Amino acid sequence: MNTRTLWSRILGIVGGIAMLLGSLDPLEGSLLILPGSGLVAVAVYLGGKDRRTVLYWTWVFGLIAVGVGALFGLSAVGGIGGQSGHSLWWGVLLLPYAAGWLLALAGAVVGLARFWKARRRAHA
Repeated sequence: MNTRTLWSRILGIVGGIAMLLGSLDPLEGSLLILPGSGLVAVAVYLGGKDRRTVLYWTWVFGLIAVGVGALFGLSAVGGIGGQSGHSLWWGVLLLPYAAGWLLALAGAVVGLARFWKARRRAHA
């Protein structure tokens, strides 16, 4: 195993754990989910995966980054709904965060399935 592959695995595992821990509280956990998704995207790139996979994880990171940016921005101006004076429709800006996280979850499931399938073939 070369150094690039080793770093790819380490970054992928650390990023995945950060995203998993961050999902316990999506608001406060966004400080873990955002860098975790970035680490996974870098790991996929370093791992020499096919272009579609790299593009997929780049989009996941981008969606999460836009959504977390909107989350922080809306929090900075007092939030939405209630006494804030901002319509609940501003919450639509948070959808990329949720979409990115769900895409990351789907990508992780597919990646694990491929890993186990390849491992089973290697042992057969």
